Amino acid sequence: MLTKDLEKLGLSDKEAKVYLAVLELSEANIQDISKKSGVKRTTVYDILDSLKEKRLISSIIKKKKILYSAEDPRKIDAQLDEKKETLKKILPELLSITNLLDKKPTIQFYEGDEGIKDAYKDTLNYPDQELVAWVTPESHTNFDIKWLEESYLPKRIKNKIWARVIASDSTEIQDYKSRDEKSLRRTKLVPAEEFPFEVEINLYGKNRIAVMSFAEKIGLIIESPKLYRTLKSVFELGWKSLG
Repeated sequence: MLTKDLEKLGLSDKEAKVYLAVLELSEANIQDISKKSGVKRTTVYDILDSLKEKRLISSIIKKKKILYSAEDPRKIDAQLDEKKETLKKILPELLSITNLLDKKPTIQFYEGDEGIKDAYKDTLNYPDQELVAWVTPESHTNFDIKWLEESYLPKRIKNKIWARVIASDSTEIQDYKSRDEKSLRRTKLVPAEEFPFEVEINLYGKNRIAVMSFAEKIGLIIESPKLYRTLKSVFELGWKSLG
């Protein structure tokens, strides 16, 4: 178990085994370390050199023999703190490089009602921002509307995510619109006969598009600044035309 945990902290399998062996032996030579760790003697030399570079092992000479001892395990914690501080310093520069790259859109696919819920949940990761959406009455007839109203909506409100919605008119959507004020939402309706929306599309996070097809039980999240900006322009055009 400890070996696997140390691997998660950045050591290889053999490094973890050798480190634990030296830690248990206190001071030991190559032969004893090899026997205790189960790592071949010829390999232990290289592993010890690697651990010395990581400041986890030290060596001393006693009676013309080289003995190895493990450094205080708390050094691992100190080294992790150093790495975190280094990452904090360089992260802005790394992100600026990433933002300059012309990325291909990434697409995540979800299936079933639970998958669609995961797509909705992603919109909650962008608090204090606006979400705009085209909404279909099918969210009320072919999906878990109780989950939307009792779980998703309160979290959206808590995260101060305001919504502007264009929706196909129906009895369900009129009831939905009547609760706009307490739902941090503003809804405009379009005639269902002329504009029969069959899927819901959410634009959020300045580069993300969530598409939910309730009848087909599938959801998509597309990450693309260009697609986002184009669809946002289409939304704004429709929003302004509705007065």
